[in-house]
Amino acid sequence: MFKRIFLIVLDSLGIGEQEDAEQFNDLGSHTIGHIIEKYPLHIPHLISLGYGNITPVQGLESVSNPRAHVGKMREISLGKDTMTGHWELMGLQTKEAFQTFTDTGFPEDLIKLLEEKTGHNIVGNISASGTEIIKEYGEHHMKTGDLIVYTSADSVLQIAMHEAIIPIKRQYEISKIARDIMIAPQWKVGRVITRPFIGTNKDNFKRTSNRHDYALKPFKKTVLNFLSDGQKEVIALGKINDIFDGYGITSYEKTISNEDGMEKIIKYTKQPFEGLCFLNLVDFDALYGHRRDPIGYGQAIEAFDVQLKTLLEQLNDDDLLILTADHGNDPTHHGTDHTREFVPLMCYHKNIKEAKHLGTRTTFADLGATIADNFNIEMPVIGSSFLDTLK
Repeated sequence: MFKRIFLIVLDSLGIGEQEDAEQFNDLGSHTIGHIIEKYPLHIPHLISLGYGNITPVQGLESVSNPRAHVGKMREISLGKDTMTGHWELMGLQTKEAFQTFTDTGFPEDLIKLLEEKTGHNIVGNISASGTEIIKEYGEHHMKTGDLIVYTSADSVLQIAMHEAIIPIKRQYEISKIARDIMIAPQWKVGRVITRPFIGTNKDNFKRTSNRHDYALKPFKKTVLNFLSDGQKEVIALGKINDIFDGYGITSYEKTISNEDGMEKIIKYTKQPFEGLCFLNLVDFDALYGHRRDPIGYGQAIEAFDVQLKTLLEQLNDDDLLILTADHGNDPTHHGTDHTREFVPLMCYHKNIKEAKHLGTRTTFADLGATIADNFNIEMPVIGSSFLDTLK
């Protein structure tokens, strides 16, 4: 039906608490709703698609003739992190949550093993903001070469290192060592992340775009594998390649910002291929959600909306554009964690005569099932296709 599908994950842009939000300590969370309370949005292109038609949100205008089929999706995986969300989008349900070390830091025996295997002492070992911890330990790291290890509310071990002190290639080697160690069940986290930074002192330290995520490989094949097995292209942009550990991906490009990600996906509209182009826009989550900045988040949504206009104009008649998210991250909520929310679903192509409401999908995996159905490839174990509704 569609030759190319462009899928954009608006990382963390949830649309209201799920029924099980209390189990995740997320009652009352509503990412887009609370952003709008703090920062009234001007997003004409998202509104024209029917963003405000998904579900009633004060300050989010509905339109009488939306340009896209819209709905929302429920997450059924046990967790509310990047990997569980993306993996479920592509047909996998995670039934055992990844471990977190938010409250305690990593165990002493793990830290000692990391020090032994890497040849570096370790400082930090707390849950912290990445920008704040390099202010605290960056100068010490420059003098000693000690690794700055920290975690967050996510299932993650992060290692901050100065590019002039430890070369990027060695930084990646160190992170791979950590990933190999943390395959052990008692320490298994979703991701190990290299967090390079530059600068001369705590007042000008700045993280660079050389971040690299070392994720666990999906425990079964996903729709991405079924696409590549079926000789379709799977083009991964941003951190998609890292999230799936390259599994099922035929080509990839890193991005340095939301703006760069949108420029890259627009570039791919001009290239002939058959298959999926899959982009994650991480700034919403990393720069604004976790940092509890609703104003910055709102401004980032507006910037995306401007580039969305260009993307819509570049699509071919046999292209499908899907916009969604992978979890919530309400910037007004307590703590700095993701939030358990429904995610939006907007499906646009140029031949929609009458847009339909797709309802509340039972699982994120309905999206992956729809992609598989479109390309007539193996279907995921979970998820129901809504392809027929998109005509």
